[in-house]
Amino acid sequence: MTEWHSTVTPPALARLLDTAARLPQPTGRRPTYRRLADQVRTLVSEGRLPVGARLPAERELAAALALSRTTVATAYEALRADGYLRSRRGAGSWTTLPEGAPPPGDALHPVPPDEQGHTLDLGVAALPAPQPYLGEAAARAVEQLPAYAAGHGCYPTGVPVLREAVARRFTQRGLPTTPDQILITTGAMGALHLLHRALVGPGDRVAVEGPSYPHTLQALRRSGARLVPVPHAWPGGPELMPSWDLPEWQRVLRGAAPKLAYVMPDFHNPTGALIEEEQRRELLAAARASGTIVLADETTAELGWGLERAAGAPTPAAPAAFPRPMAALDRGAQVVTVGSASKLLWGGLRIGWVRATPALVRRLATDRVYSDVGTPVLDQLIAAVLIGERLEEVRTHQLERLRASAGALSAALREQLPGWRFAEPPGGLCLWLATDGLSGTALAQAGERGRVRIAAGTRFGADGAFENFIRIPLTVPAPAAHAAVERLAAVAEQAATGDRWPTADGGSPLVA
Repeated sequence: MTEWHSTVTPPALARLLDTAARLPQPTGRRPTYRRLADQVRTLVSEGRLPVGARLPAERELAAALALSRTTVATAYEALRADGYLRSRRGAGSWTTLPEGAPPPGDALHPVPPDEQGHTLDLGVAALPAPQPYLGEAAARAVEQLPAYAAGHGCYPTGVPVLREAVARRFTQRGLPTTPDQILITTGAMGALHLLHRALVGPGDRVAVEGPSYPHTLQALRRSGARLVPVPHAWPGGPELMPSWDLPEWQRVLRGAAPKLAYVMPDFHNPTGALIEEEQRRELLAAARASGTIVLADETTAELGWGLERAAGAPTPAAPAAFPRPMAALDRGAQVVTVGSASKLLWGGLRIGWVRATPALVRRLATDRVYSDVGTPVLDQLIAAVLIGERLEEVRTHQLERLRASAGALSAALREQLPGWRFAEPPGGLCLWLATDGLSGTALAQAGERGRVRIAAGTRFGADGAFENFIRIPLTVPAPAAHAAVERLAAVAEQAATGDRWPTADGGSPLVA
């Protein structure tokens, strides 16, 4: 439960209930109070109504919905009984989630094949290495390594050649950057950990998107931050791309005054949403007014495979359809940017970076000597070759992979799981699937038994919301997409019925 509660006005809740009423509902006649309770539960489960949101008083909501107060009161009582509402005399009622088993703790980590068959890993959204480019860059880096071996090999800010390459890429994307604004880190998570320690103290509020990247949410919790989730706006349900709910962001920034706001504006993980520039400007204006630092996670910013499909072939500079980085819209210290080579190049190349003011870069470099001192030099030299000399070739190679995988997976999902809903994203590494009311936690648990690793939607919610969602990666090779979805559909059937999986000797459909 978050400690700061947003208040949902009666008109706002009425609009949300109208969208929930269009979703598939249980068959048969149901009392009005139960339909109302079901719609609120759907909104909470899907994350469109944040956990911890204070609902309108019964009389106010009854007037907004043209219902009797008794109907609303009975619906609230049903929600309390189901565990989706908590009330306290004099304080009102706010949304919550029922107690239940948490999703598997390792749902986002790869597992090896077992002795009876192959485990299909739909948990990790990471591309294979781009070959032959990675091998060629590694050979070049090994040739360059002796020039660095004469020194101690510790570069707290990063090897100069890589800092220059990253700064040059920011400049190409519309954000003039100098190397002294760049700090190279051991992966994007290394960058985020440094920033959390520098910018957030125990008890500080941090506004986060709902849904958001689970590793960052957990890292913020461990730093002692209090998370304030801000749900995305879903104007047409899961079939259409979400956007930022600017009125809700403005209320949170004004009311909670968070120290930090963590956002992924470019091909958001897990939804794939790309936020338009005007919304970025509006969020920044609200953040300036509240004194909130915006931490923009751009780890997937180069993965616009859908935009390039529509706009034509990529160019050395960013395509015009891409909004500029958020920091380009505020040249002061308001925005700190995190990026990564791991999503575009290869997950095994643990290279990330921070773009910030030179003063903050120096502070972070000083702080990191108490943790990892610096990022491995050889890895940095490999990344410098790929980013500084071969980036467009590598991007073309990787985006073609993602484009093919997205097309094949989308077609297979519509054929084999027609009740599941999703939007085709403009880029990124994953699809965010609404599972037609099926529990994502149950799917993940059934997948563990059926050798299919699934990332349940609850991992992506700050408060365990998004129960009826899962995320699947666009890293399944296109030729394998039909078979992968076939196995996912088998897991879904098992999760829905609760049947046991047959043993290998019994002819399990998931044994490859």
